[in-house]
Amino acid sequence: MASQPSNAPAATTPPHVAPTVVKIVIAGGFAVGKTTFIGSISDIDPLNTEAAMTEKSIGVDDAGGVSDRKTTTTVAMDFGRIALPGALWLYLFGTPGQDRFLFMWDDLVRGAIGAVVLVDTERLDQCFPAVDYFEGKGIPFVVCVNCFDGVARHQLEDVREALGIGDDVPMMYTDAREKAATKQALIAVVQLAMKRLKGE
Repeated sequence: MASQPSNAPAATTPPHVAPTVVKIVIAGGFAVGKTTFIGSISDIDPLNTEAAMTEKSIGVDDAGGVSDRKTTTTVAMDFGRIALPGALWLYLFGTPGQDRFLFMWDDLVRGAIGAVVLVDTERLDQCFPAVDYFEGKGIPFVVCVNCFDGVARHQLEDVREALGIGDDVPMMYTDAREKAATKQALIAVVQLAMKRLKGE
């Protein structure tokens, strides 16, 4: 039986396919779990732009009453990536939580198909800027109540009423530390974005 010439192309080598990139933004108030959320599911080591909080931030940044358990803050963005079957990549961009970095949001959300708004029900006011921003820009978003310590302290419909958001905005519990939970949140964003594209 004749052997195949060594210079013959391999029949099993697929042509190079550039990945399709989909961008999702992870937003919310200070210390709500955005960096943790991205880190729990990213395929790559996330890019974090964390800086230590010092006394110089007093009177400039609102630490949200959690400075006893939060010693760093995101000063630009977080970035993670998830590679999915079919050459589909999800790019995750986490917004900075401090008010003085709000000017960066327009650049971070450009091209995003949707967003996750993380909520800490003990500091509900911290997520209002994110909700208002995405509503104003017409960007589909999902509200995820982050269950710190694995405990849901409020009913979702009570949170919906307190935030004043309509029934068309999906809400769910999540745990930013758990990959399975963050995966469900991202699936909800993609499904919502697809419905918007179809005009449903």
